[in-house]
Amino acid sequence: MLATRMSEPQEVTLLLTALKRGDEGAASRLMPLIYDELRRLAASYMRRERADHTLQATALVHEAYLKLVEQRSVDWQSRAHFFGVAAQLMRRILVDHARGHSRQKRGGEQQKVSLDEAFVFSERQADEIVAVDDSLNVLSRIDPRQARVVELRFFGGLSVEEAADVLGISPKTVKREWSVAKAWLYADLKERHGIDAAPA
Repeated sequence: MLATRMSEPQEVTLLLTALKRGDEGAASRLMPLIYDELRRLAASYMRRERADHTLQATALVHEAYLKLVEQRSVDWQSRAHFFGVAAQLMRRILVDHARGHSRQKRGGEQQKVSLDEAFVFSERQADEIVAVDDSLNVLSRIDPRQARVVELRFFGGLSVEEAADVLGISPKTVKREWSVAKAWLYADLKERHGIDAAPA
């Protein structure tokens, strides 16, 4: 899958540009080129949630894709830029759903979202997703690049090399930033949210 995707970056970029110009046919031509990669990103994250993640990953891909093709104001630079934005959108979708789950758990009003039937979070999982997002928001004020590395690696499921491509930095720098950011996040999660985890 990766080899096929990497051989078509120019076509993806051209279709994204056509889509921005309002070419509705570009969306249908784009989907086959990016679907497998979006699904790999979604499955990578959903594996952390449940073993039977197939339906959830598919729902996440469809939700993210719909939001991506609606992005008319984005000046798509490359395939890597597209997947970087996809990682951000997946993070927002997952966090919004987890926050909705937490509101429902506490008796709050649940807002209907298209993924309600596809994602089934336990209370602990929803709370952990929200806690990671909160800590990541704090980290983004301290070190925006480290926060972006975490977003791409944790929420987007990108490899070190893919994250380096999106950020325009070396894989060695991504590894260093990932290591430092993980240590900071684990400490923050333990201190502010009572979540105890050892860095992997």
